Amino acid sequence: MKTRANGIEIEVEDSGAGLDAQGRARPAVLLIMGLGMQLVAWPPALVQALVEAGLRVVRFDNRDAGLSQKFPELGKPRVLWMGLKHRLGWRITPPYSLQDMAQDALGVLDALKIDRAHVVGASMGGMMAQRLALLAPARMLSLASIMSSSGARGLPEARPDVARVLFSRPSGKGLDAAIDHSVRVFKTIGSPGYPMRDDELWKLVGAAAKRSFYPQGILRQMVAILADTGRADLLAGITAPTLVVHGRADPLVPFACGEDTARRIPGARLVGIDGMGHDLPPGVVERLAPLLIQHFNAAAPQH
Repeated sequence: MKTRANGIEIEVEDSGAGLDAQGRARPAVLLIMGLGMQLVAWPPALVQALVEAGLRVVRFDNRDAGLSQKFPELGKPRVLWMGLKHRLGWRITPPYSLQDMAQDALGVLDALKIDRAHVVGASMGGMMAQRLALLAPARMLSLASIMSSSGARGLPEARPDVARVLFSRPSGKGLDAAIDHSVRVFKTIGSPGYPMRDDELWKLVGAAAKRSFYPQGILRQMVAILADTGRADLLAGITAPTLVVHGRADPLVPFACGEDTARRIPGARLVGIDGMGHDLPPGVVERLAPLLIQHFNAAAPQH
């Protein structure tokens, strides 16, 4: 469903809303997905596990992705130039910021009249969730940052072979070539301990691409990440109970980034998952769902 959040149109999926057996509103979980990804990228098995645990699960498409509002008027950024500026420590002015995107997430909670929520972010979504925890601490029941980073300078970067694949272009034109390229990217960054078959990846990527295919939005989101250089020094101000989950085999955002995030957030718990890369395959979901439910239960206010 479409909703108005932070002044723009955002596509939202709301699962498990209603009352629990005691007649109380089910605690809400807000799931925030990563760079260029859509709400459908959250594995159905994870959503179902959370709903069965008595939670209301809210997912949404970030701006410039999925079925949410696009911003073609902001132009196509020169990402390689922005990346060079980032390496040199020069100031980057993004089309919009991760703070703006965190405001979108807060707007989703406002639109659904959710006072407080457990907030879970994956990759860029973890960065947004960190921003949201700083922006609106009173709205956070807990924070979970998955395969994400503080954005601090000096952290290890993606492996060179991964970077080459990420910045390569599809071998041809058209949607099928774009899907083939995306499958190659996902295989490169995926979990070596929980590999997915090519046909499974093609099915998932193809379904997402048919729902929405908008590469230009990925570039603007990427610049927002590059420009968000001051977040690391602010993380000490996060007061929400925090869980940091990171794959020990992540080739895109190395495990040290998760360690750094957990070190910077007071009281944060770090869980490393062996064999997990930068994705959420079924084997990882089997590990992740109980971790999240345990975290939410520990952070839940006592009635």
